[in-house]
Amino acid sequence: MFRLSQYMQELVKPTEAGPRRDLPGPVVIWNLIRRCNLTCKHCYSISADTHFPGELNTSQVFSVMDDLEAAKVPVLILSGGEPLLRPDIFEIAHRAKSMGFYTALSSNGTLITEENIDRIAAVDFNYVGVSLDGIAGTHDRFRRKEGAFDESLDGIRLCRELGVKVGVRFTMTQDNADDLPALLDLVEEERIDRFYFSHLNYAGRGNKNRKDDAHHQLTRWAMDLLFETCWSDVLAGRVREFTTGNNDADGVYFLQWVERHFPEKAEHLRAKLVQWGGNASGVNVANIDNLGNVHPDTMWWHHTLGNVKERAFGEIWSDTSDPLMAGLKARPRQVKGRCGACAFFDICGGNTRVRAQQLTGDAWQEDPACYLDDDEIGVRHGLRQPRVQLTPFMRRSA
Repeated sequence: MFRLSQYMQELVKPTEAGPRRDLPGPVVIWNLIRRCNLTCKHCYSISADTHFPGELNTSQVFSVMDDLEAAKVPVLILSGGEPLLRPDIFEIAHRAKSMGFYTALSSNGTLITEENIDRIAAVDFNYVGVSLDGIAGTHDRFRRKEGAFDESLDGIRLCRELGVKVGVRFTMTQDNADDLPALLDLVEEERIDRFYFSHLNYAGRGNKNRKDDAHHQLTRWAMDLLFETCWSDVLAGRVREFTTGNNDADGVYFLQWVERHFPEKAEHLRAKLVQWGGNASGVNVANIDNLGNVHPDTMWWHHTLGNVKERAFGEIWSDTSDPLMAGLKARPRQVKGRCGACAFFDICGGNTRVRAQQLTGDAWQEDPACYLDDDEIGVRHGLRQPRVQLTPFMRRSA
């Protein structure tokens, strides 16, 4: 994840850069349940409104939480499917908070209602994230349910009114990119705390729909718009978080934005971005699915490292006998093609390996979703034809 707001703040309140430091344990995204009341177009877990046998019961979840604490996991993101469909979700969430985990809820928002909002607020979640795929009809079409947008927005408002930190997650494709400006306006109008922009990854239902992935030029337009919006917040003194995910080239593209607009800040920003180091799959990010299988992140459900019913999470996570985990934990990672030749490898870390694996069968090939051209990343041998660069600060009317 690229914390855009954090690095924007470095332009006005710089902090000292240091060496890269990994977390004591990974952030764990835990798909507690696969069942969902929606069947979203880009769902990585390919959920449905049906029972999936073999899921962990409450006692097993609690036992795994003890293992996660022993493995020094700092963050639990309780996800699904739709986690609010688990009858014991509040029991699990309260225990996570009492154990000292930063505890987040990842929901589609439609089940956040007047009937349960007090229980959600009582947990004191550090963060509640709700997915929106656009405005009204666009969102409903992606979620395959009429009225889903209004229900999700109601859920967001209920959280906000009770002081629960809430944010919007948006996964962009060619089919919903036009809604991004209006969605950013909505975030401002509704005083929403956080906006998370996700690049489409090739996994689950997203893998089946990768032909709809936004073209590189569209990605650049979206990033320019996010930079503009975030910088406007900084200038206005607004406290709001913008983050991006699933494409670590965002850090490099931001550095080049800084070089154009604040060249005197570029050296410092580069040092801070190197300290970040880019992709953290298999190192600082982990996933446990509904059956207890452990994966390098949520997009690697087709690659299982072990199962928490059979082996402690910490043992699974530290085991590098699996070639993928050995490669992900290697410093530096041994990647190929443009990624291996990139002059900014120390910033993005080779980007998202699952896209390379899905398209080529080789997790160490270049990431096909890097949207910077050869000249921009210092590759001189014509591995890809240069693309026409969009004008920075492309306006919302584009």
